[in-house]
Amino acid sequence: MRSIRQVLSTVQYTGCDLARLRDIFKESAFIQVSPDDSKGIAEALKEADVAVLDADLDDRILSGKKLRWIHCNHAGLARSARPEIFERGIILTGSAGRSAPVLAEHAIFFMLNACYHARELAAAHQSHRWGVPKMENWRGLFGRTAGIVGMGNTGRALAERLHVLGMNVIVYDRYRIEDYPFADRWLDASRGDSLDVLLSRADFVILCIALTDDTWHLIDEKAFRGMKEQAVLVNIARGELVDTAALLRALDSGLISCAGLDVFEQEPLPPDDPLWDHPNVYITPHVTPQVPSRAGRCLDIIEENVRRYINEEPMLNRVGPGDVYTHDIPARKSIKKT
Repeated sequence: MRSIRQVLSTVQYTGCDLARLRDIFKESAFIQVSPDDSKGIAEALKEADVAVLDADLDDRILSGKKLRWIHCNHAGLARSARPEIFERGIILTGSAGRSAPVLAEHAIFFMLNACYHARELAAAHQSHRWGVPKMENWRGLFGRTAGIVGMGNTGRALAERLHVLGMNVIVYDRYRIEDYPFADRWLDASRGDSLDVLLSRADFVILCIALTDDTWHLIDEKAFRGMKEQAVLVNIARGELVDTAALLRALDSGLISCAGLDVFEQEPLPPDDPLWDHPNVYITPHVTPQVPSRAGRCLDIIEENVRRYINEEPMLNRVGPGDVYTHDIPARKSIKKT
């Protein structure tokens, strides 16, 4: 068994949430420091073997010589999955899954916007016009094929909901979950399955996969050309998964019919970006409604991981060398946590 001697926390909880976080580490020295207090962080890191961070780790945290476990209290740890972490044998975990149910809803929101042509209906409403040309050709979700790329917490939550809606669900991931009941077909990269199969058959391609060096620009010119005619792309994961220039060409040429985007290669999206005015793009500003107690769900993950850490069991949401992302990290805009 392992012990935890001292914990550095920069998580900005208050009240009962902070009290619960302190209680989770009640057997350890617990030091709460503001993320902006570099002096306090440096002092705590002289002895801390565990750090619970409000955001991504930075060079200040890496100065901690005794660190054995770092938890970043959000999802999407592309900026924290740095090679030196793994070279030093430090365990890195995050809070992925805390918002999975509403992220799944967010994807369905985009899908329904595409099915119901929400922009055209809104324009008709505002002009008091009854109906939209060719609306008799619109089709809903039922009976169509959804392709989910990435079967982490959000991907699984989405697959379950789309299965209930009567969709055919094809999924793609690095590894397979055996006997998974909500996918009609599972494509397993570790066994040589190709993403191309999903792209060629899905009416909706939904990105739920983590951003790594291997997934950067996963959806590029070749991928768009391999998609089913008039497919819809939904990205609720990370903007850098998609080659934006290739996306615009695919939309303009009719290779795909529509895109629903919550994330972008540059955030905030510049006011003059052509995506804003594209008639077949739905945009949300990297924001998803919260679950009833997101802090509570985060604390559940931390509490379980403390138990696993002490007992030397596999950790929830552990990030490994295969999750490293190095593309233009210094120049990237900050990403709002989800």
